[in-house]
Amino acid sequence: MDPESPPHARRLRFYKTLCLAYQSLGVVYGDLSISPIYVYKSTFSGSLRSYKEDHEILGVLSLVFWTLTLIPLCKYIMFVLAADDNGEGGTFALYSLLCRHLKAGLLSTSHGANHHLSSCNTGTPTKETRTSLVIKELIEKHQSSRVVMLLVVLLGTSMVIGDGILTPTMSVLSAVNGIKTKATNLPENYIVLIACIILVGLFALQHFGTHRVGCLFAPIMISWLLCISGVGIYNIIHWNPRVVYALSPHYTFNFFKQAGKDGWYSLGGIVLCITGAEAMFADLGHFSQSSLRIAFMLVVYPCLVLAYMGEAAYLSQNRKDLQSSFFNAIPERIFWPVFGITTLATIAGSQAIISATFSLISQCRALRCFPRVKIIHTSGQIHGQIYIPEVNWSLMAVCLAVVIGVRDTEVIGNAYGLAVITVMFVTTCLMFLIISTVWNQNVLLAAMFVVIFGSIELLYFSACVTKINKGGWLPLTFSLVILSLMLAWQYGTSRKQAFELENKVSLERLHILGQSLGIVRVRGIALIYTSLAATVPPTFAHFVTNFPAFHQILFFVTLDNLMVPKVPVSDRILVGRIGPPEFRAFSCIVRYGYKDTRDSYNLETELIEKVGEFLRSNCCDDEEYAITVGDDCVGRRRNSGSKSVGFREEEIQEFDEAREAGVAYMLGNTYIVASEASSIVKKFAINAVYEFLRRNCRSPAISLGIPYTSLIEVSMAYQV
Repeated sequence: MDPESPPHARRLRFYKTLCLAYQSLGVVYGDLSISPIYVYKSTFSGSLRSYKEDHEILGVLSLVFWTLTLIPLCKYIMFVLAADDNGEGGTFALYSLLCRHLKAGLLSTSHGANHHLSSCNTGTPTKETRTSLVIKELIEKHQSSRVVMLLVVLLGTSMVIGDGILTPTMSVLSAVNGIKTKATNLPENYIVLIACIILVGLFALQHFGTHRVGCLFAPIMISWLLCISGVGIYNIIHWNPRVVYALSPHYTFNFFKQAGKDGWYSLGGIVLCITGAEAMFADLGHFSQSSLRIAFMLVVYPCLVLAYMGEAAYLSQNRKDLQSSFFNAIPERIFWPVFGITTLATIAGSQAIISATFSLISQCRALRCFPRVKIIHTSGQIHGQIYIPEVNWSLMAVCLAVVIGVRDTEVIGNAYGLAVITVMFVTTCLMFLIISTVWNQNVLLAAMFVVIFGSIELLYFSACVTKINKGGWLPLTFSLVILSLMLAWQYGTSRKQAFELENKVSLERLHILGQSLGIVRVRGIALIYTSLAATVPPTFAHFVTNFPAFHQILFFVTLDNLMVPKVPVSDRILVGRIGPPEFRAFSCIVRYGYKDTRDSYNLETELIEKVGEFLRSNCCDDEEYAITVGDDCVGRRRNSGSKSVGFREEEIQEFDEAREAGVAYMLGNTYIVASEASSIVKKFAINAVYEFLRRNCRSPAISLGIPYTSLIEVSMAYQV
């Protein structure tokens, strides 16, 4: 906070931060806050079932406390949240930072001229260390290191998306199972039916947007946190005040000493206490660092600690209730009100990972690692709050399938833990590069970060891996399917772009060819979409060869996806000529960050205005013409004579007449086919997976908001 700003401005920012902190309780911290429902049950459901002494129960409490303290509080709140990419969080935010600092990007379609972007400026430059220079040189020199980094990022992303399937099923099913505490004879099918109805209602609420859902869920989560902390205080006082001693790490060491290998197996259940910590970072773009820190440290963390302590106090005196301790620990008089709040809290708790899934898929789509889907921005004030209908209903369908097909919370819990800890370890690995190369800190500090947090996560990961045959295969299957789809789409898109690069056509060659074909220039402006800047796409050459006519003014429009969250409006569109002025052809590069709102319907107006400004300015040399992309000169050639003022005025008049005549759009409806000499894997990836995704995703015309009445689609097959 700026100390020199006026007092009323500081108060306004403070109140806004408190408001965001309040909303974050309903959106970000729901998943983390509902974990007490199933942590002790999952921990004592396996080989630890027979351990019912105080030192085992208090040892589990000690493990839960220190896991909560070290991972969400120390790792995420203190360190990871600071690694934001201009306010954005998540796996792709870390990858974006690394790509800009290490030149390691394989996803960006950038065509240069991005060095002056204000969004690329990460703040005051720091002196690079010798180690950071060595790491940068290693990654920039070896293509394999960049491929590995991309695969790690996509693995983490796919695990988060898989987590978006498991979180709602685990939380809702665990809450509904609480009915069995009072209705022991209730058939299992009724439990499943109630859980399915709740899940359908949860996903049906998503189209209202994060802001409205957050305002709806925030009071629910506050009531929930106050309930579990109040019940926890009651149980501590009533059953066993000595549980406060379990906060000492001595009880953790004693637990492993007594339980041995069985204690190690139980880590697969204890890890569930930190579910939602990664979503806290992924949802950073919806809120702010300070608001998330305030909400966690002042509300979420102390309430969770009290809840776990109270449940352990109850268990220490009621060891027969190990499998249903959470609901049995609720005093009889307030059971049903608390059960109602619990059910509502599980609905709200699933919101964190659903919002994070939307954010990650939006980033993947912007960087061409995910098929085109409809993205609806649900807030005009808060950047990054989105809703994706196709993803929402797909998640709901898979969640219902898991609830109906699996039903067992123990199996789902095993899967849940593996997904959570894998994502966290990926973040830890990326943070090593962030600390050493982006923050330019001593490599020993980065190594210490990995050793402290990575060793804890690997310990949990090793316990979760042993449960692959008991449900752990679920997240692996989900993430493998999602990862395969993303890789197939990215590979197919990159191969199509490579084909266009190899077969690009110069406008001069096309113009010379046109003289023999008798090409006619018709009135109006044509927006020709191409994936390559300052070039003529093969589809346009294919069209002109068969129909020798094109418009009076040509805009070759390239949508450029940058590895930054947002591109300032002033830097959004770059305009340059292609060929000499008499060609009337312009290169228009429209640059987007991976979190930018794409207003396709205003793009046409903005492009025409920018080209008009370009023509009326004195940016073109009178003695020579340039094939330019913004500030970068792609090529420069000498004109036969000076460009007169009269010629400039004639060109502007012709441009105004073309604008009045109307605008047409030319879009390539291209598809790729693997050659006969290709391997079986390549044929399957291109001809089966990529083609299936291409046929079933949103068409480019719909994604770009192009009216069909003005659209010219040119179909063309590329053999790669």
